[in-house]
Amino acid sequence: MKKQSSTDPKFSTKTAANAEPALKELFIDGIKDIYWAENHLVKNLPKMQRSATSPELATAIENHLKETENHVARLEKVFDLLGEKAQAKKCDAMEGLTKEGEGIIESTTAGTSTRDVGIILASQKVEHYEIATYGGLAQLAKTLGLDDVAAVLEETLAEEKKADSLLTEIAENNINYTAADEA
Repeated sequence: MKKQSSTDPKFSTKTAANAEPALKELFIDGIKDIYWAENHLVKNLPKMQRSATSPELATAIENHLKETENHVARLEKVFDLLGEKAQAKKCDAMEGLTKEGEGIIESTTAGTSTRDVGIILASQKVEHYEIATYGGLAQLAKTLGLDDVAAVLEETLAEEKKADSLLTEIAENNINYTAADEA
């Protein structure tokens, strides 16, 4: 049996020029999806911020809103790098996650740490969706030979991971314990 070499075409990395058109189309579809999601968050994060009781949580959400606006701009850069028009495709997942967040706000008492815990949980679900999406898209960009696009996506991925860690820190340092003591 003949041993496969690393120069075997079956094992070589495809580049954007010769990549399977369907794979690139799937990638661009994913970019359109996360572009819609980020724009949707720009509209929805202010409500989460206003609903937060903890000044630390409200500030974290406000800062992440500014980052999210930068994420939208970065995605527009990605579209430019791809030679595509910036176009959004409705992201059903993000719509569902933000509706769930709204439901938490509506079902908890204003001014309580319990509401803040719910906001953190809802926000972390959003962050985890974004982490999964940006991680997958960055890897796919590399597979397609789009290293410049991958670098842009990885920058946003790092910020999403940092936002998730900050939410965990806020919850663990105070809010979860305060909520546990609420009547």
